[in-house]
Amino acid sequence: MQTILPKTITHPLIGDTVTFLKTAVETNGAYTLVEVVLLPGGGNDAHYHVNYSEAFEVLEGTLSVQYGKTEYDLNPGDTVTVPPKVVHRFFNRSNERPVRFRVTIQPARHFEATLRIAYGLAADGKTNKKGMPHIWHLAIILQKGESYLPGLPPAIQKGIFGILARIARIKGVHRELYKYYKPDAG
Repeated sequence: MQTILPKTITHPLIGDTVTFLKTAVETNGAYTLVEVVLLPGGGNDAHYHVNYSEAFEVLEGTLSVQYGKTEYDLNPGDTVTVPPKVVHRFFNRSNERPVRFRVTIQPARHFEATLRIAYGLAADGKTNKKGMPHIWHLAIILQKGESYLPGLPPAIQKGIFGILARIARIKGVHRELYKYYKPDAG
């Protein structure tokens, strides 16, 4: 029996809802397109990806995007594309209104699965108050999502989290995450 995944997922700690408009399966891996509603004060920490770009397009409200060392406040119709290997984050500076925007991830890679795992763990109460999962889950998420934290060379992060992800898989931890995504879908 094939699991039908919801088109919309919510992260209770970050304060956003993501709707998958086009998945990797639907675009044959070319891209993933999501629409995000980010609540006041919501957002993520600085990070970067080595194998895909993210193009942000604001539909409603104001989205703040830190791209390298510069912060941009994007309004409806504004866009910015963050290429691979550039440190970035996005956030809603407003205390009053949500922001609605779209993000195109190109190529799709494993972006959908990574989001589904992270949001699923948070929704199930399997993270700390900041949304950080257990180290075994985190290692799998970072490896699958090809995401890195600034300040530590990617080779070192890849090595450390690669070893931890390998141990997690030997322990069977990855199978706990299948309920959040279809392993064959990315």
